[in-house]
Amino acid sequence: MKKTILYMLSVVLIVALGCKPKQETGNIIGKPDITVKDGKLTPEVLWSFGRIGEVSVSPDKALVIYTVKYFSIKDNKGNAEIYSMKMDGSDVKQLTKTAASENSICWRPDGKKIAFICTENDVAQIFEMNPDGTDRKQISHDSSGIEGFKYAPDAKNILYVKEVKVDSTAKDFNPDLDKATGRVITDLMYKHWDTWIESYPHLFVANYNDGAISNPVDVMKGEAFETPNRPFGGMEQINWSSDSKTIAYTCRKLKGVAYTLSTNSDIYLYNIDSKQTVNISADNKGYDMSPVVSPDGSKIAWESMKRDGYEADKNRMLVYDTKTKETKDYTLTFDQNVGNLTWSEDGAKVYFISDQHAKDNIYELTIADGKIRQITNSVCDYTSIVPAGKTLIATRMSISTPVEIFSVNITDGKETQISNVNKDLLAQVKMGKVVERWMKTTDGKDMHTWIIYPPNFDSTKKYPTLLYCEGGPQSTVSQFWSYRWNFQIMAANDYIIVAPNRRGLPGFGQAWNEQISGDYGGQNMKDYLVAIDEMCKETYVNKDKLGCVGASYGGFSVYWLAGNHNKRFKAFIAHDGMFNLESQYLETEEMWFVNWDLGGAYWDKNNKVAQNSYANSPHKFVDKWDTPILCIHGEQDFRILASQGMQAFNAAKLRGIPAELLIFPDENHWVLHPQNGILWQRTFFNWLDKWLK
Repeated sequence: MKKTILYMLSVVLIVALGCKPKQETGNIIGKPDITVKDGKLTPEVLWSFGRIGEVSVSPDKALVIYTVKYFSIKDNKGNAEIYSMKMDGSDVKQLTKTAASENSICWRPDGKKIAFICTENDVAQIFEMNPDGTDRKQISHDSSGIEGFKYAPDAKNILYVKEVKVDSTAKDFNPDLDKATGRVITDLMYKHWDTWIESYPHLFVANYNDGAISNPVDVMKGEAFETPNRPFGGMEQINWSSDSKTIAYTCRKLKGVAYTLSTNSDIYLYNIDSKQTVNISADNKGYDMSPVVSPDGSKIAWESMKRDGYEADKNRMLVYDTKTKETKDYTLTFDQNVGNLTWSEDGAKVYFISDQHAKDNIYELTIADGKIRQITNSVCDYTSIVPAGKTLIATRMSISTPVEIFSVNITDGKETQISNVNKDLLAQVKMGKVVERWMKTTDGKDMHTWIIYPPNFDSTKKYPTLLYCEGGPQSTVSQFWSYRWNFQIMAANDYIIVAPNRRGLPGFGQAWNEQISGDYGGQNMKDYLVAIDEMCKETYVNKDKLGCVGASYGGFSVYWLAGNHNKRFKAFIAHDGMFNLESQYLETEEMWFVNWDLGGAYWDKNNKVAQNSYANSPHKFVDKWDTPILCIHGEQDFRILASQGMQAFNAAKLRGIPAELLIFPDENHWVLHPQNGILWQRTFFNWLDKWLK
């Protein structure tokens, strides 16, 4: 899963409804004019890359539209615009140029209009325009704002998502206290990741007639439930049937304590004529998400996890037959996760993305015989796929390149890059060599590890080296390009990076992935130490200048290793890490996570798994801390509260350990603002350079 967070960065000015918008030339954020000095990747260069977002192919397979977002460091915000190109990557055109971001792009089914969401008077609304960018019109006028939408295939209706207030608040009972900010909490799940829960995203369906939306119906009227599922779900969790009569959507119809204890979401079918809703996945008690309906409407495929309460269970592909009402698991013998499901145009196959050995490639399932075939086999991460005749239009990235758009031949897997958003900037940057190595663990297993070398690596020299600890805990150290935990910027600062796919990560079979649950501080920590010890055998690694860095579970790993590293490391950096597992158990909001991964509550003295977890809480080893540590945290992080980072910092200072605390009042589990991102990078390298160089 990945989080999508939409910040309304600025306001787009639209002249009279139905007229072409004013193409602003004022404070519009565009492609930065930057020169890379000495080929070095710096924080400023990193934030200058264009970020490709959504991609959509025209119904006639003639054009690809996509968004590119650029950031202004000075203005501390970003702006996304819409571009188009032909299927071979030629004839690139910028279709919008406004002061507010355009997003959620798609084609109207007849191909005559491009639709998108943009901000009008501080509220997100749906707009349409011609394929050449002219005749831009606002087609929604909802005072609450719209988060996402999709046309029905026959274009007679449109579905959209917006926030709806269902529960009563303290202000409702105290209308005279209109300036009061207090919240009266009566149940759990009152906060989630970075948001106080006071409203729910609801699904609406409305009539659509040539640019006019009317008669909206709240599919979930009166229900205190959400669709899409928060916080990571988007419009991929809601889809139309091919006959435009049914909407398939994802929802976890639980609330309060029940919600926080369970991952049981289901696939619901809503008939727009009868207004009846049917649950087609009730038998499965884990996650069911992201339904996609076959072109002939006979089948519905979705992603599914079997076990309730386990958010990192195997992600399977289930297919439901709309006639027989039977559901089949097509991935019983496929020991990999599936994601980004999409039907072939003839309905005979399902394309998907799967992670194997730290690389995300494209696969296909043939429905008739159930066979799975790998289409691409590249050292990269594919992130999205759109069928387009005999090809797939896909986005991909790697450790050394940000996201670009590729055309993939379905038959032979040949990949052709068709976008070059960052070609000029990449040509100026020297990237370090990326190598994959397999290492033997303490229990005789083979562990995959990425090694990233400095751009001007000289094997006759000795380099300070960083052990990278992955978060999740169950998310692969794959070929991802990050704008914070970017391996190439670490390498550009003359560090060697060791990034192991330790125990508890997907892409290496379900048994490898599951081992970590209930074993925090166990085998995966031994795996980390194997990786850094193995690299220390190389003559070019300065074993007296080792650092250890990581975020989230990686931050927990740093805190744990700080008390158990036997003087291997000379500097630590932990971002959003769990420091005190007992307080974490009651501070976090998704109780299914701590119940599964830690084994249960710390007060359950008869639970051996739980007691082992809490015995391995990093705060229990502070008496052994002897190494400088930098703690970083965001105060809007409700998953792992900032108090965890503050506790760790306070403990280090009280013990006389050199320590710094970088706290962000306006960031959550990530760092999303440009200037904060650059401050993060500068602080990160200042700390490492101080102790390792």
